[in-house]
Amino acid sequence: MTTLENRPHTALLVVDVQNGVVEGAHRRDEVVANIGGLVERARRERVPVVWVQHSDEQLTRGSDHWRIVPELVPDDTEPLVEKNYGDSFEDTDLETVLSGLGVGRLVVVGAQTDACVRSTLHGAFARGYDATLVSDAHTTENQTEWGAPPPELVIAHTNLYWTYQRAPGRTAGTVETKDVDFGRAS
Repeated sequence: MTTLENRPHTALLVVDVQNGVVEGAHRRDEVVANIGGLVERARRERVPVVWVQHSDEQLTRGSDHWRIVPELVPDDTEPLVEKNYGDSFEDTDLETVLSGLGVGRLVVVGAQTDACVRSTLHGAFARGYDATLVSDAHTTENQTEWGAPPPELVIAHTNLYWTYQRAPGRTAGTVETKDVDFGRAS
């Protein structure tokens, strides 16, 4: 159902699950465990796992804050896309990686819900991908100090609106970790 031709495959896209991104995140350990379980399942089912890693002034490349959390270890054969913007497609080789894998459908997990996860979901959808958000495998930090809702409401709202996202020829939606089906769209 993707609008991308000859792209029948699904990939698990793991966005920015880095020490400095999730260290104070809402339900951090539960979300990281859910992501870990999905990574293991994807590997068993031979579904590509594509890792995304952000760097900027606060996440200096090579620093401990920049590293992917120790609970998740990318395999040497799995693509790792480095980025500097919220949307994982913006000024990166993600499109080339996914095209090379024949991927037209993404199952998205990671952090932060209200920044890079949302930007990447919208970026994927606008580029023709089917995009499923795993509702209990993304998180964000508390930014109420700057006027944002509490993290649990940010996550709930994102799950709500992504459940009903629609566009011609593409599918979107949310699914819980236990119900992820790498073989079909939501």
